Amino acid sequence: MFTGLVEQIGTVIGLDPQDTSESGGNGWSLTIGDAASILGDCHIGDSIAINGTCLTVTEFDKETFKVGVAPESLRRTNLGDLKVGSKVNLERAMDSQKRFGGHMVQGHVDTTVSIINIKPEGNSVWFTFQTDDKDIMRYIIPKGFICLDGTSLTVCDVDDNARTFSIMMIAHTQEHVVMPLKSVGDRVNVEVDMLAKYALKSLQSAITDSEGLLTLVKRATAL
Repeated sequence: MFTGLVEQIGTVIGLDPQDTSESGGNGWSLTIGDAASILGDCHIGDSIAINGTCLTVTEFDKETFKVGVAPESLRRTNLGDLKVGSKVNLERAMDSQKRFGGHMVQGHVDTTVSIINIKPEGNSVWFTFQTDDKDIMRYIIPKGFICLDGTSLTVCDVDDNARTFSIMMIAHTQEHVVMPLKSVGDRVNVEVDMLAKYALKSLQSAITDSEGLLTLVKRATAL
């Protein structure tokens, strides 16, 4: 579990589609540098989110760490777009001793969206995104939580017909995440609020069940 509060911007220093080393396991691997600030308490098997994607540490030293990336993660995320030198958002799994800022983030990316507009306003910046996935829009509401490349943000505007939504990023956040380094057309990882998913599934189950539907009607009538 994560909070969506990025701890460090790392740099991709290695990318191997067929890593035959012991820590690579004959799969796709990423090695991230500029990560010393989050590796002081690291252990093999720990979870670190890279651009909001929960991944498992398979190797590390004082400055760098390696993770394996499954084919499903490559399909769902923008990790396959990364190159050596790319900057990425990093966050360790939640520490129970810290204050819980941001919102509950699983590190399970739902899909990617494309940046279609970037517009400064004062010292803040508007980012507008568009998705090809109509279903994902049901979970995105104005003033709701959303996680973009691992950053916990607040949705500002939503247009369901155009399949677009926007966020505004303050100056402090711009300095500590990778979004300002991106351009129109770039893909961004999205994880919607998981509470919205549970709420919708519960409602759908109630509607398809006659007893549940009757209960909902009674509650609505009581209001």
